[in-house]
Amino acid sequence: MTETALAAPSADKTAIRHAATVLVVRRDGPGAPRVLMGMRGAGAAFMPSKYVFPGGALDQGDAEIPFGSPLNATCARRLDVEAPARIGHALAAAAVRELWEETGQILGTRGEWPIAPPADWTGFAAQGMTPSAAPLHFVFRAITPPGRPRRFDARFFLIDAADLSTDPEDFSRACDELSHLHWVPMAEARALNLPFITEVVLAEVQAVLAESGAQIAPPASVPFFDNSGARSVFRRID
Repeated sequence: MTETALAAPSADKTAIRHAATVLVVRRDGPGAPRVLMGMRGAGAAFMPSKYVFPGGALDQGDAEIPFGSPLNATCARRLDVEAPARIGHALAAAAVRELWEETGQILGTRGEWPIAPPADWTGFAAQGMTPSAAPLHFVFRAITPPGRPRRFDARFFLIDAADLSTDPEDFSRACDELSHLHWVPMAEARALNLPFITEVVLAEVQAVLAESGAQIAPPASVPFFDNSGARSVFRRID
């Protein structure tokens, strides 16, 4: 179902790639809770013109990225299920990197990097920040069904906007991959042009938030839509 190692991306664009997606939730102000979303371009090969959460595929260097705070042990264990060993570190790094690239928001702490940052991390490091994994909570996993132009084994992470180190209203450092970045009230999100899986994840996250107190915690189990085989299977990672 998954690669046995974190190999370089395949030339086959339909091969399943590991990916990380981030749901940043604000629980303050009118319309709360609100989630950060943006719209993919009309010419995008994957989910064109759809509203999505920030995210993308793993880079090879993500496995070596140093954290100012480590990933929660429960999430790390669940991320290793039916996946390359210790992939959780790389997925958490990809989540932080994609959030930075696509929104300009930083999940990190002040500090010096103990290694030279890879090329796609230089902008992040230039802010004087090291990435933080501790606020990330693994809440959903889904493999894209066969027949799509791109396929991902996507892990969805939930974070509280209060853990960001940047102004949540400032998207000036974002790349142009997502347009119309804004905080969407969860009660109104389904009125947008959403992929099916995004609707499912939103419903699951609303349940997680309803069960959480002031501090978001890992859910009791993680839903997994497994489309790696001939038929779709839904199960949970405990």
